[in-house]
Amino acid sequence: MVAVIKQGTTEKQLGELVAWLEDMGLTAHICKGQQQTIVGLIGDTSRVDAELLESLSIVDSVKRISEKFKSANRKFHPDDTVVRVGSVAIGGGNFAVIAGPCSVESPEQISGIAEAVKAAGATLLRGGAFKPRTSPYDFQGLRAQGIELLLHAKEKTGMPIVTEIMDASHLPLFENVDVIQVGARNMQNFELLKELGMIRKPILLKRGLANTLSELLMSAEYIMAGGNEQVILCERGIRTFETYTRNTLDISAVPMLKELSHLPVVVDPSHATGMSRLVRPMALAAAAAGADGLMIEVHNNPQQALCDGAQSLTPAEFADVMKSVTKVREAIRS
Repeated sequence: MVAVIKQGTTEKQLGELVAWLEDMGLTAHICKGQQQTIVGLIGDTSRVDAELLESLSIVDSVKRISEKFKSANRKFHPDDTVVRVGSVAIGGGNFAVIAGPCSVESPEQISGIAEAVKAAGATLLRGGAFKPRTSPYDFQGLRAQGIELLLHAKEKTGMPIVTEIMDASHLPLFENVDVIQVGARNMQNFELLKELGMIRKPILLKRGLANTLSELLMSAEYIMAGGNEQVILCERGIRTFETYTRNTLDISAVPMLKELSHLPVVVDPSHATGMSRLVRPMALAAAAAGADGLMIEVHNNPQQALCDGAQSLTPAEFADVMKSVTKVREAIRS
C-alpha cells in the first residue's frame, strides 16, 4: 500500500502520520521525489482502513500494490534510483560500463586489461576471483588472491571493482570490493541475499538462467528488505530452446524492468550470447532499449583465457564497441 502525500505537508505532520502507521506494526518507507512524496507501507496492510487513511487532510490518495515486491517497486519509489560507486553513478540517466576478464589470472593480465578498458571509456573493472563452473575440473578462480590482484589494479587505475561472491562466509574478503556481484546461479540463494541485505554496499544482481522478471525482483526485495537499497539489476540472458547462442538475451527485460522498478538495469551481452562477435550488436541493442549500463568481458588473449574466452572481446574490439555505444546513446537522446 502507498499513500501519496499532498504538497505543503509539514515534516511534523508527516512524522505524526508515520508514527501512527508504525504503531499498527507496519514499516513506513518515505520517498521524497521531485513531484511528490510517497509513504510506502510494508507489512500486514489488511489492518489499515484505506478509506480512513485517504480521508486524512495530508493524504492525496491511497493505492494498494498487488505485486509481492514492494521496496523494488516503482509505485513505492517513482523516481529512478541512482547507485553511486565512488565517483561513478548508475541509473537516473547515468550510463556505466563494467569491463574486464571473466577470471583474474595474473597480476600482468588484470592490470593490463584494467588500463586498456579504462582508456576505452569503461567506468568499473570486473574480474572473477571465485568462479562457479559447471564442471568441478574447470578453473575455479584464484579466490582471495584474485581479489588482492583486483585491488592492486584498482590502485593503479582508480577504477572501482566488481567481483562475484559465492558464499556468505567469504564476505570478510569483500570488505574493500566496491560492488558485490550475485551470479545467475545464486540469484535465489536467499540466505546469501539476506546477508547482503545487512551490508551497505552496492549489489549487482544477475537474473537466473530460467527465472522470470518477477522472481528477479523478488530476489532484489530480499536484499532491500534487510535495509540495503543499493541494488543493480542485470539481464544476462536466459536459457531457451535456442542452441545457436549460449543463452537468449531478453532485451525486452530492460524496458519492462524499468517500468516495474526504480532500480538501475544493466545488460551483460557476453554471457547472453557466448560469442564475441555478437557482443557488439547486443550491446548496441541494450543501449537503444534504455539500459543504464553494460557489463562486457574483455581479455588480452581470449584464445588462452582460462574461462569464457569465446565470448571475450580483445581490448581493441572493446574500444570499437564503446565508440558505437556512445553514438547510439547520443542518437536516442537527440
